[in-house]
Amino acid sequence: MAAPSRHRVLGAQLADGITRANMWALLSMAIASTAVISFLPSTQPHILTTILGVPQSAQGRAVGLLGSAAEVAMILSLAWYGALADRFGRRMIVVAGFALCAVGTALFPFAGSTAVLVALRVIFALGVAALNAMLSTIAIDYVRTRSRGKSYGLTGFFGGLGALVAVLVLVRLPRTLEGRGLAPVAATRLAFLLIAAAILIVAVLLWLTLSPVGVSDAAERTSLPRLVREGIVLARDPGVALSYAASFVARADLAVVVGFLTLWISDYATTERGMPSAEALAKAGAVVGVSQMVALLCAPIFGWLGDRMRRENLAILAQAIAAAAYLSTLLVSDPLGTGMMVVAVLIGVGEIAGITTAGPLLAQQVPADVRGSAFGVHTLCGAAGVMIISALGGALYDAWRPAGPFVVSGLFGLLVVVFGLTVRRRVRPRTEADLTREAMPAA
Repeated sequence: MAAPSRHRVLGAQLADGITRANMWALLSMAIASTAVISFLPSTQPHILTTILGVPQSAQGRAVGLLGSAAEVAMILSLAWYGALADRFGRRMIVVAGFALCAVGTALFPFAGSTAVLVALRVIFALGVAALNAMLSTIAIDYVRTRSRGKSYGLTGFFGGLGALVAVLVLVRLPRTLEGRGLAPVAATRLAFLLIAAAILIVAVLLWLTLSPVGVSDAAERTSLPRLVREGIVLARDPGVALSYAASFVARADLAVVVGFLTLWISDYATTERGMPSAEALAKAGAVVGVSQMVALLCAPIFGWLGDRMRRENLAILAQAIAAAAYLSTLLVSDPLGTGMMVVAVLIGVGEIAGITTAGPLLAQQVPADVRGSAFGVHTLCGAAGVMIISALGGALYDAWRPAGPFVVSGLFGLLVVVFGLTVRRRVRPRTEADLTREAMPAA
């Protein structure tokens, strides 16, 4: 029997067979994938204004439509990504995810209509689905049980770096190119092409550095439909059900921040302050950047807590914090004022709290043979949350007020808190032996 791995990266003890290079590849993937995932939704207001000329009075519904279409695609693909990863390994799904994101990014500013934009958003979403599912799964695969909270904290921290890269560098690229003399449309298209090329380079590098090792022989012998079914059936476990519910809200929180916070600030900057679209987008990026910086700093804290307190209790606490943060947007009257900065800080804490606590809870409840499938369903629940909250939030944004999407997210978070308080005493963490030796039940 092989001796347990003694390798560590930033305090996280690595699983057997995983090298430090593999772990650093995972953390690099967290930066790159979050940057990519955050970039495109952040630029949607700019594309709608500069490329398609959609009036601002209709942009809330347009953003909601784009988000809903993307999440339908994710819902239809996520569980299958998890099963494919259990069958063929994680690395292949990671590379496919980046490739799809590159295609969607390259073509996005060339769309001639909202319908084409929706189709390209779907292609991008299929890539996002793969990246989300694999980031969550690999973060658990690469470390030993006692370090899973740290692993999620680290991926959250490095993901926060990626979000900062998106809102402070990538989102500003069209404005930078405009400053060098390009017309707004040409600058936007060139910026997206450059970013798509960078995404493909990242995909190649990750293929070379992520671990090629599969998860288990049992998963390789199991049919894909059965692997998908296993991920769904696991929801009978109260801990798994709570983790799925928390994911429903946590992933939606990230989409709301990136999509609707950017739209809110951009709309206000252009209509009330008369700023050009590219400058308004840069202003929005600065506020979102504050939120993501706070998330980055708080990620290790919640990761540390995840290894020191009952994970179901931490998930409930995280949802309560996030709900309070999102509901605080009702107090904002000037999205370019200091009040919005305070709310951005609160949102950053709430966003990362939800993201970094749901995954370790799921990991302690599921056997290794179906971990990819479980995390596929986990991310699928997040996709459903994004779809529902984006649709409701987009309608409320136009019909009521810009804080609408945040209020919807906060209310759903409160429902998860209530559910968690109801089931937390019935959550029974699996032992290390259960997680590593348990075989799937017979079909």
